[in-house]
Amino acid sequence: MIRTILLLAASAVAAIFSGCRSAESTASIPAVRPFDAERYLGTWYEIARLPHSFERDMTKVTAVYTARKDGGIDVLNAGWRNGEYRTARGRARFRGDSTVGELEVSFFGPFYGQYRIIALAPDYSSAIVTSSTCDYLWILARESTLPLETFRQYKEQAAKLGFNVAALEYPNGRPE
Repeated sequence: MIRTILLLAASAVAAIFSGCRSAESTASIPAVRPFDAERYLGTWYEIARLPHSFERDMTKVTAVYTARKDGGIDVLNAGWRNGEYRTARGRARFRGDSTVGELEVSFFGPFYGQYRIIALAPDYSSAIVTSSTCDYLWILARESTLPLETFRQYKEQAAKLGFNVAALEYPNGRPE
């Protein structure tokens, strides 16, 4: 998820100025609720993602979420590209009620991109995350691997929601 939200914010600004979107909106896909931000904090591993230039050739990608005193969340995305460890720091805030898994994240200035958790295991061990369009999808887990059955269920769920799961990339190797 390196620089993921950075690109999301830039894409949102471009969409505003251009008046159109290149992909189907995810507005009809609800964010998870009830959501407990404190349980969501910590380290998440990228299991699968839709491809984007900002994550090209990235492996061992993680996101670490830490609570801030103001109620927001600090974000540290990290991963490896060409033998180099790269990081990106950002800030997240809730788009509304903190019991809904919908945030905005910024890696620069006042520009924020959507971060919508659309599936979450009851024990907070895995999740599906998207943004404002079906161009963005991440399958995340607390461990660097995800049980195959869980992965297949998430992939099927994402396909039913309109995501192009055939295009998924696997930064730690294909789970299937």
